[in-house]
Amino acid sequence: MSRLQAFPLPDVGEGLTEAEILEWKVAEGDTVEVNQIIVEIETAKAAVELPSPHAGRVHKLLAEVGVTIEVGTPIIEIDTDPGAGPLNAGDGGASVAAAGAETEHDAAAGAAPSAADSGADSAEAAGAKIGEAMADGRVQTLVGIIAADSGSARRARRGSAASSESGAPAEAAPAAASAVATPVAELVAPLATPPVRKLAKDLGIDLHHVTATRADGVISRGDVESAAAGAPPGAASYPDSSRVGATTVVAYDPVSRERREPIKGVRRMMAQAMVESAFTAPHVTEFLSVDVTPMMKLRERLRERRDWAGVKLSPLTFAARAVCLAARRTPEVNCTWDEGAGEVIFKQYVHLGIAAATARGLIVPVIRDADQLDLRALAESLASLTETARSGRTPPADMAGGTITITNVGVLGVDTGTPIINPGQSAILALGSVKDAPWVVGGKLKVRKVCQLALSFDHRVVDGEKGSQFLADVGALLADPALAITY
Repeated sequence: MSRLQAFPLPDVGEGLTEAEILEWKVAEGDTVEVNQIIVEIETAKAAVELPSPHAGRVHKLLAEVGVTIEVGTPIIEIDTDPGAGPLNAGDGGASVAAAGAETEHDAAAGAAPSAADSGADSAEAAGAKIGEAMADGRVQTLVGIIAADSGSARRARRGSAASSESGAPAEAAPAAASAVATPVAELVAPLATPPVRKLAKDLGIDLHHVTATRADGVISRGDVESAAAGAPPGAASYPDSSRVGATTVVAYDPVSRERREPIKGVRRMMAQAMVESAFTAPHVTEFLSVDVTPMMKLRERLRERRDWAGVKLSPLTFAARAVCLAARRTPEVNCTWDEGAGEVIFKQYVHLGIAAATARGLIVPVIRDADQLDLRALAESLASLTETARSGRTPPADMAGGTITITNVGVLGVDTGTPIINPGQSAILALGSVKDAPWVVGGKLKVRKVCQLALSFDHRVVDGEKGSQFLADVGALLADPALAITY
């Protein structure tokens, strides 16, 4: 077996085809163990940390931070026997794909692959080769270097492959981009090591706008820090909620006073799902205001009990329990419309989705068999789910298979809204904020704790009577939690 083993980007769930490299946890030359976390990626579903399948020394990082990579593309090479001495030409056959990627990289940099290059090239040395190629007026299609209008490394690689098959030189793709007056600097990835790229990303600095002070043209940590300190007047600094303790510097164009942010990852998936649902399922939304004073009193009584100490008991917990109980009387809200089969699929279980806003976009992690959990177990599951979602560590598998969803807009101080149903489901409940409001009790006007509910449902599956029945049942259970024993 070859000493040099390539690790291709795996499919981390649900047939996802690509992912963006968020952060390398290792650098070239580092020693790694099996199952050691080596890279963090972002798919269309969530951020995921990948462990190393091999032990050894990192020989080469094949993918730049911020680049989108197709599943199956090698992203790292590991020397599995670093104690055996320098690598030679016969040690580099880990896989056809890996060998091809390395050859393309070396050839594009204007140097034929050799034993010395394989064993000794660091990220900075590779960057120097790229700089030499640029100085000679050669702008090649390199790994991680794309045309400005291509949108992703994936399309750039496809374009490069097409040029090779047709016999056209590698310079053809960048030349075509130059024809539309794109500056050469925007066609070539800035020269920087992975740690420096990570620093730039954390500070919100575009490396294209950073001037390198080193003779070889490689951007250093000091260059990035200097650029951050001298951000343009329109720059704003704010906490980055996706990373504890981190701060992001957002720079706006000083002329247009605008900035552009690519639509990718979780945000792109969310947008596609919402458009699909809005234009596929005929939505109907009904509203109900509920006096939840008894629910809030029960909440306070439970929180005073010793056996509930440390349990986060929120209105969302009661709503989750109410949805699971009410779905028993109205199973249509927990169904799936199967257009292809011409069937409605009834579920004997409730996989409850909870819409969660994260720094990367809206996600809907799922509590499986939520109908089998009591109030305490639901509270614990919700606390764990929320903590994982906020940290950006929800795995794709935990966002699949939901049957009905709750979106808690009340936590943001909003009374209610008209939620969009998740694809594959038939209903979604919006839980509004709990506020003091005037309410008639026994013929007298009193101040009570009031909450507004909104239920959107797929009218192909749930008719008006069924939707109204379900919403009324949820409201009744929140208004009088003691009713739960009758369901």
